Amino acid sequence: MIRRRALTLLIIVLLIGVPAGYLVISANQSRDSGKVKEARYSATGLTAGWPSSVLGSLYQVKIPEDATGVAYYETNNWKTSRLYAQFSTTDAGLEEFLGHIRTSTSELKENDTAISTRDQEVVGWTFTGDGPWYGLTHAQKNPAPTLDVMVDRAVPDRPTVYVVSRTIP
Repeated sequence: MIRRRALTLLIIVLLIGVPAGYLVISANQSRDSGKVKEARYSATGLTAGWPSSVLGSLYQVKIPEDATGVAYYETNNWKTSRLYAQFSTTDAGLEEFLGHIRTSTSELKENDTAISTRDQEVVGWTFTGDGPWYGLTHAQKNPAPTLDVMVDRAVPDRPTVYVVSRTIP
């Protein structure tokens, strides 16, 4: 008799308790996911961290693995989508980044401000100061993104890269 009651209790716990526990865990994960998305989409400027691999692929911005000080910001509207990114890297990392967009450091032009004033204002960038500054625009046929790149060589072995990748959806 005791064994039968214990077995009945065990079955009740398994049939009710396990699904109820799963629902509680699932609800908490869903709520946390919403908070993360809300924080990401309510951002109004650069956010420290790496953009997702989907964003990097969509905007063709492949940040080198040795990069530090990585930050990004994405904007979307009915006309144009943009990804703003900045990071510091090594000379080899800069070559890797530029190679990914099928260009090289030889294409960088000194004192060429490739990023528009409007785009600079969106994230608070100013390309004045120590420098030297180098820029290039890598235009591609739609729907591939156009990339505007600025490189600050104030620290010779550790260039800081600023990128605006824009695409027309």
